Amino acid sequence: MKIIIKKDYDELSREAARIVKEAVQTKPDTVLGLATGSTPIGCYRELIKMHEEEGLDFSQVTSFNLDEYQGLPADHPQSYNYFMYENLFNRVNINPKNIFIPDGMTENVEKFSKEYEEKIKEAGGIDLQILGIGSDGHIGFNEPGTPLDSRTQLVKLAESTIEDNSRFFEKKEDVPRFAITMGPQTIFEAKKILLLASGENKAEAVAKLIEGPITPQITASVLQKHPNTIVILDEKAASKLKKHGRNSF
Repeated sequence: MKIIIKKDYDELSREAARIVKEAVQTKPDTVLGLATGSTPIGCYRELIKMHEEEGLDFSQVTSFNLDEYQGLPADHPQSYNYFMYENLFNRVNINPKNIFIPDGMTENVEKFSKEYEEKIKEAGGIDLQILGIGSDGHIGFNEPGTPLDSRTQLVKLAESTIEDNSRFFEKKEDVPRFAITMGPQTIFEAKKILLLASGENKAEAVAKLIEGPITPQITASVLQKHPNTIVILDEKAASKLKKHGRNSF
């Protein structure tokens, strides 16, 4: 695991975008795993800028999103489908046929989940997976207690996640209680992983991810075993690390 600590969110976002740009330029048909939430927005803004100003080409890229709320149609303003088009897809030249996002309205979640896994395999696996981390240490929607060997499935959201995400909805009661998410094992099988964390409210989760034991209670901790993970933090998110300072390792 390589740790990179940047001064602030803007520097973090630029570094993350640089790594994605390098992946796309090295392998134009790269397969990206994409995350939603507030943390990766800066990275996506930088990628849009690279596309507009430098001609960064997404025409051969394939993308798979980590998760989606159950019960929200694709055009719902708080769906992750809507989020991705608003914050990235509408602004770059990715082929819509190469965009895959879990279907929050599917009537057969088990069948959909197996098909989603199959599509990832057919694409050759995920080359670079972008992740955030929840305040309780989850990745995707893999809440504390999720078996680390599980795959894409329907999950019940923890109260802390509902609380965290309620800021995006008019009221807490509007936050969906279930989601479809890639499992920790699905995420772990990506060839390269890029986890981003910003802010003091993520510092404890980051410390447990990097320095704590590998445990289903902190699903992000499984990444300690991954052969090619980069964690990019701003100084506030890195503030509770004891063993690791500014140097990468």
